[in-house]
Amino acid sequence: MSEYYKAEDLEKFATMGELAPELWDKFMAYYGAVFEAGALTKREKALIALAVAHAVQCPYCIDAYTHSCLENGANEEQMTEAVHVACALRGGASLVHGVQMKNIVKSLEF
Repeated sequence: MSEYYKAEDLEKFATMGELAPELWDKFMAYYGAVFEAGALTKREKALIALAVAHAVQCPYCIDAYTHSCLENGANEEQMTEAVHVACALRGGASLVHGVQMKNIVKSLEF
């Protein structure tokens, strides 16, 4: 059985601009600007991106931002903590949606 996610496919990301170069260039300009240091450091932005990558479960992003975190001075302990933050938010978001279930049950009670 072949794997759906192949680490080497991350290197093919730029091929997404082949048939839409104007859109690709605009996206890459925006993407590059977002990750420049500003009110947040590049390290902080990489940690945020790593956490989000785990929340959206993108293996390519996890790969890319693990490397980015390390390149920008984050250590494994900081990266692990960022992943736990993402897990807490994702779990909390699932739990809080339980209120919707409770509202429906309450509305159907006789």
